[in-house]
Amino acid sequence: MQVRIRAIEYSLPDKVESVADMAREHPEWPLARIAEKTGVSARRVAAQDQTAADIGIDAAQKLFDSGALKPQDVDFLLFCTQTADYILPTTACVIQDRLGVPSRAGALDFNLGCSGYVYGLGLAKGLIASEQAERVLLITADTYSKLIHPDDRSVRTVFGDGAAATLIEASAEAGPDAIGPFVYGTDGRGAANLCVPAGGMRLPLSAQTSVEYEDHYGNRRAERNLYMNGREIFLFALDTVPGTVHALAEKAQIDLNEIECFIFHQASAKVLEALRRRLGIARERFFVSMSDIGNTVSSTIPIALKEAHESGFIRRGERIMLVGFGVGYSWGATLIRWDPAA
Repeated sequence: MQVRIRAIEYSLPDKVESVADMAREHPEWPLARIAEKTGVSARRVAAQDQTAADIGIDAAQKLFDSGALKPQDVDFLLFCTQTADYILPTTACVIQDRLGVPSRAGALDFNLGCSGYVYGLGLAKGLIASEQAERVLLITADTYSKLIHPDDRSVRTVFGDGAAATLIEASAEAGPDAIGPFVYGTDGRGAANLCVPAGGMRLPLSAQTSVEYEDHYGNRRAERNLYMNGREIFLFALDTVPGTVHALAEKAQIDLNEIECFIFHQASAKVLEALRRRLGIARERFFVSMSDIGNTVSSTIPIALKEAHESGFIRRGERIMLVGFGVGYSWGATLIRWDPAA
């Protein structure tokens, strides 16, 4: 039995917020220079009444409509998000009901950001390899825009909302596994460098957590808003990702030159280019796709995979390295053999 990715679909909110839109609101922001560093010229923003679950359900419905999967065939539903609809109940349970997935299916949420897709693939493979499921529906979705203060250019110019739905299934075909091996890592010492301080049980929302302040760069936010220390996140990526890539290659007993394509978490153009250069990966083997949607957190890798497939950048049978890294700090990497159902 093999475990493989058979189909991916994604969904984006209708609202597009471009650099020009932000420039009209904040003419004092050096947006041309920021866009060059981030690689983001526009991002998608969820409507006020639109949640991560809503976007994730739309992505899953596209997967069903494609014919790759029927709701009744789902054995397990995994929902990766950091912007869940509720503290409780588990949002995956709500999604199960709304999608018409049978009640015999398992369903759970897991709270991971930029590394979440790789972790989701690992969880899905484990469920299938241990014969707990044959078909796993992995949904990734985040609406960071709801956490961002509109006057904080350090995050507003980078993050976009979006979701992806991936079918991972068992196959009786002979041959090497199409997902794996995996390398993971965690360093909670960096947790404060990308976080929303207030809103959980450690620091509940209050009048005090809504008080706004301005940092020395001129960005405004409150403790209930998303905060990112961009410099520390950049240094973390450069320190961690190259070693992770080499560790995975060693574990898989494969030379980096044998890998046809690398798809990393689409953090920003600056981060991706620095990593590509440090690892010596040619541009024609390194896929980047975020300019018109932004950093969609847990969905950047599956969206990029879908885009790479549709553009012909990757082809059936090719070996692809996926690397997620960021909030937590958390990171993970795996190899896949690209084998879509259609």
